[in-house]
Amino acid sequence: MINRFSIYVVPVIVLIIVIFGLYKKLPIFDLFLSGAKDGIKSTLSIAPAIIGLITAVTMLTASGAFDLLSNFLYPMTNFLKIPAEVVPLIFLRPVSGSGALALVDSIFGNVGPDSLAGRIVSILMSSTETTFYAITVYFGSVGVKNIKYAVKCALIIDLIGFILSIVSSKIFFK
Repeated sequence: MINRFSIYVVPVIVLIIVIFGLYKKLPIFDLFLSGAKDGIKSTLSIAPAIIGLITAVTMLTASGAFDLLSNFLYPMTNFLKIPAEVVPLIFLRPVSGSGALALVDSIFGNVGPDSLAGRIVSILMSSTETTFYAITVYFGSVGVKNIKYAVKCALIIDLIGFILSIVSSKIFFK
């Protein structure tokens, strides 16, 4: 039932937009072209920032910086009983959504989704954002240059999400 419904959602929405445009006597195709042109301009304006972000994530991952940081923090995370598998995700999630998703898949494959680490990363992925990507795209598209306060706030919120994902996993899944 839901599969049949989902097949028709997009065509119905497009049809409603076209009918509304005809009713209002709007130049539908000209408006479509204008919107597509604006979309291409937005894409081109944020492309350098996205390319730089992807390059930085690739370099950090390939260099082993996340692993080095995880190993450095191991004594503290071990003392706090935080699974070692979770630590790299804490640093990768604000930077790369696809990299974080690949890491979660690896964690699920190694320790299982019902393990403490699996539950922590599940909550962590659903309660945090790819902060730097979002800031790059949204602020870059409108030309905001002074982003230091937004980055600070977003990283504090990510830290709260990380802490609460660990705490809630330990409380609710004993």
